[in-house]
Amino acid sequence: QVQLVESGGGLVQAGGSLRLSCAASGRTASSYTMGWFRQAPGKEREFVGAIHWSGSTTYYSNSVKGRFTISRDNAKSTVYLQMNSLKPEDTAVYCCAAYIGSRRFSSNTASYTENYSFWGQGTQGTVSS
Repeated sequence: QVQLVESGGGLVQAGGSLRLSCAASGRTASSYTMGWFRQAPGKEREFVGAIHWSGSTTYYSNSVKGRFTISRDNAKSTVYLQMNSLKPEDTAVYCCAAYIGSRRFSSNTASYTENYSFWGQGTQGTVSS
């Protein structure tokens, strides 16, 4: 089992940047492939991106590709979401989760919420216009 805690959210103007962190605790925390999701008011949870436990592979949604970057530091059991060129439509609660799906982690499986568990409580990111 793993516990996840997000931090780093805040208020930023359009065009600005935020860096979110997802700190994991638990004996095998650094061995989990991790995903970032977001949920805006009145909308369904949306896949943002994910990173393999080794850091070798990342996937992103089309809406953030080229603007967001996911990285990880396994020595610190922490995954990061660097968000640049932010837009008002990026405003949401951002959550991280651990990939526990039975199917191999790939571009076809990374975006499905049912493949993830141990969700964090989320951190609010707000982008003003």
